Amino acid sequence: MEGEIDHRSTRRDFTHGELHQRDLDSNPFQQLATWLAAATSAGNFDATAMVLATADASGRPDARYVLLKHFDEAGLCWYTDQRSQKGQELTANPYAALVFYWPENDRQVRVNGAVEPLDDAAAESYFQQRPSRSRYSAAASIQSQVIASRADLEARVLALQQRYPDDNVPRNPAWGGYRLIPERFEFWQGRRDRLHDRFVYRRPENHPSEWTIERLMP
Repeated sequence: MEGEIDHRSTRRDFTHGELHQRDLDSNPFQQLATWLAAATSAGNFDATAMVLATADASGRPDARYVLLKHFDEAGLCWYTDQRSQKGQELTANPYAALVFYWPENDRQVRVNGAVEPLDDAAAESYFQQRPSRSRYSAAASIQSQVIASRADLEARVLALQQRYPDDNVPRNPAWGGYRLIPERFEFWQGRRDRLHDRFVYRRPENHPSEWTIERLMP
């Protein structure tokens, strides 16, 4: 590539809404559920997509999109191959950050906290809910490992289909789930002139079952 690619003049204003503390639910999980439903209603077909940011043992960060699969007040859950890069990083450093962005509503949600693996029963339950082809793909892949060609990857899937022809391919024990246990939520609403609305929920150390809400400057 020759020369600089300049996007300093690329911008748009945010005009979809505003956010006041009186609009917020006292429970950040309920607030997340409300905004997630609104994003889906606004036409976002990947509303559950979230950036998962992790760091290795030396603190070097990495990030990728994963899909939120379920959540309650215990935490936010997703599934993956635990042999993957993110799985290895979470083993070495079991803390992470999640980010949702819904441009249809000019909204962003950030969530930070400790991460724990889900038990085998949860992983098995979700694995069996997946479409047949997705189960074969997950069983055939050692996620993030080098493979020589696409043909080799497809051959691994075909071998499993021949070995387990009745859609009963077993879940590899390394394929499982994770739960992020939130310590902090931030809800961001884009506003005109970059004067955005930002509110953070935190758990006070002396009252860990409660949440405080504070406005942040943009």
